[in-house]
Amino acid sequence: FRSGKYVYKPIMNQTCCPQYTIRCQALHFQASKSHKKVLKKMLKFLSKGDVSKVASEEEPMDSHIEDAVACDFPYKSESQVSQSELTPLGVDHTESVQNEDKDSGETKEEVNVQKVESDSLQICAAKDTPVPGEPSHSAKVVHAPPKPGKGADLSKPLCRKAKDIRKERKLQKLLQNQKCTLEGSQLPGGDQAFLLQNSKPKTNQPKTIEDFVLVSLPDDARHKLEVRLVPVSFEDPQFKSSFNQSATLFAKYQMSVHKDTPSDCGENEFTRFLCDSPLEVEHAPNGPECGYGSFHQQYWLDGKIIAVGVIDILPYCVSSVYLYYDPDFSFLSLGVYSALREIAFTRQLHEKAPDLCFYYMGFYIHSCPKMRYKGQYRPSDLLCPETYVWMPIEQCLPLLENSKYSRFNQDGKAVDEGRLKELGRVRVLHKRTVMPYSVYKKRRKGPSDEANVQQYASLVGQTCSERMLLFRS
Repeated sequence: FRSGKYVYKPIMNQTCCPQYTIRCQALHFQASKSHKKVLKKMLKFLSKGDVSKVASEEEPMDSHIEDAVACDFPYKSESQVSQSELTPLGVDHTESVQNEDKDSGETKEEVNVQKVESDSLQICAAKDTPVPGEPSHSAKVVHAPPKPGKGADLSKPLCRKAKDIRKERKLQKLLQNQKCTLEGSQLPGGDQAFLLQNSKPKTNQPKTIEDFVLVSLPDDARHKLEVRLVPVSFEDPQFKSSFNQSATLFAKYQMSVHKDTPSDCGENEFTRFLCDSPLEVEHAPNGPECGYGSFHQQYWLDGKIIAVGVIDILPYCVSSVYLYYDPDFSFLSLGVYSALREIAFTRQLHEKAPDLCFYYMGFYIHSCPKMRYKGQYRPSDLLCPETYVWMPIEQCLPLLENSKYSRFNQDGKAVDEGRLKELGRVRVLHKRTVMPYSVYKKRRKGPSDEANVQQYASLVGQTCSERMLLFRS
């Protein structure tokens, strides 16, 4: 992880709060229901100016409080878990099925079931008595008992789900329209049958992030949001012209959210923390058009910066460094919204740079409940602190419940393939001369520093120790 020009790596088995590197498989990411709520909330705000605040406004480290505490429960074996305890694990499957139409783009009016000519069908809204084991806030279809003194009316249609009725009506309408189109045509009967067969509506596919962020707003939209990617360089005109506004927003965020003093978040501190970078700008033939390096992704609302995501674009990933935003717009859940935009941005870069397919979210800290929200962006992997292989987060969480420090790779024979093997090959910069450590060791005068070099090389590994330079005075 980096902070300004510094890149650091925690000593996992010694720190009080082990920090595990986490990455999201951006190409396979599927937004959860809570993620879609944030995206829809932004659309409502932009199109209608809706500023209704919800419970998720208070976000830990720029994310949902509900997502952060979702993993805060003891793990049990499969036989010990009851049905009612499954809810905190993730998306409520019952609710996601009942809200399928809502997520597929239908309005609330379309989701409400139309009145059906049957006394045995009725809708239970959220205010009705909840059914045990089911979420009380979701609408559901239930069968009402026959009225006293009346038996089942066989002349009336059987009870059916309103969703199935709607689908059947749509299908009948499509078939009727297709039939009208084909009448009088010279198509053979087999072709007509083929067209009718393929006129059936396809199963609704879950909406992607792009379906929300790339949607066209109405002409009378109340607000305009623009996301600009700006290289972190004072030689770049956009970065230079927006620097003061960006630095002022950073100070406002730090003082409001993290309770910093003005001296802690001045322009010098802002520059050292979020503008300085050890990365060199590079444009590769098979890389993204913007190139590799450090960038600020600025969120401009009606001509004013309301949030800035600091990111590094690297050959294999987009790495999220930091996010700061205007606390006055916290009701928009900008932490979650920006993360979703950055995942979508990673997928966009992948189209030009095929190797770039991961979204790095920094560190996952399971021992800090408010930092667990990063585990809600699935599918995600955690890096094993001993063998340095990626493991699915679902396999890691039970281990972290038992111990805050854990080796994720359960293969006892597995070792770090990139571990230090030859200390003498470590590259050293001494008196403006690059040399292997074996040569420097002979030239060095004074007490041995082999223990320090050994620790450094063990942390970075053999490959990096031969690519980087260790400065020795």
